[in-house]
Amino acid sequence: MAESPSPADPAAPVPQEPTSEFPVVREPDPVPPAEPVTPGAEPVEHRPSTFARLLIFVFFVFALMVLSCFGLRALNVLPTFDNPFANQTTDRSQPVLLQSVRDLERFVAADGTFQVIVDLQENKDNIPDFLVNRRTLFVGSGTVETYVDFSALSGDALKIDEEKKTIELTLPAPQQSTAALDMERSYVVAEERGLFNRIGDAFSKDPGKEQQVYQLAQQRITEAARSSGLDERARENTERMLQSLFTRLGYTTVTVEFSAP
Repeated sequence: MAESPSPADPAAPVPQEPTSEFPVVREPDPVPPAEPVTPGAEPVEHRPSTFARLLIFVFFVFALMVLSCFGLRALNVLPTFDNPFANQTTDRSQPVLLQSVRDLERFVAADGTFQVIVDLQENKDNIPDFLVNRRTLFVGSGTVETYVDFSALSGDALKIDEEKKTIELTLPAPQQSTAALDMERSYVVAEERGLFNRIGDAFSKDPGKEQQVYQLAQQRITEAARSSGLDERARENTERMLQSLFTRLGYTTVTVEFSAP
């Protein structure tokens, strides 16, 4: 009869039992097997969802509508939808009426363009300028014409010698016109007004004040043109024009004289 091993026997096998000192290792989940691929079969296509297709369709329809609106607007079929508060200019001017017609019998021989700076101030004595004062700094540009009036020629002003082919002309002295202001080149540089002047302008605007500045600039330019040498240039241009004209008509000598102004 075999004897059972003694517990104290060191050669006896020790049973392997799990203890709480070592964690239990879990086995990994099994990987599902891949689907078999059939030779010659077409790959499966992943089509977009219904929502994605609907979104693409809506975007395409919207783009088509926008392009149609731009095309109709370019053809002036649809009205424009610009800024509703934009400034609009309406021309309600009346037709132009012809008041008079006259024949010009003068030769404009020269003209000059002048510029003047007008510094006009209006104030009251014994009253401070900050209460009553009006000062305007205006730059005026105008043109003055110098002409010879042929309508004032007398009967003996023209002497012709057909045998010698000579002509003698006696013309009136050149005249100057009143300066014509060029409003595109004329402008107000600065304007100062007193307290009472500002209050008065707020209730009523006096256009005569601006007209006074224009008239003063026109007067200054007209006076400056008289000493600018335009008369002498007009005499030379008129004489040169008449000599060229009568020389082409066959006259060899053309003498032009001017009467005293």
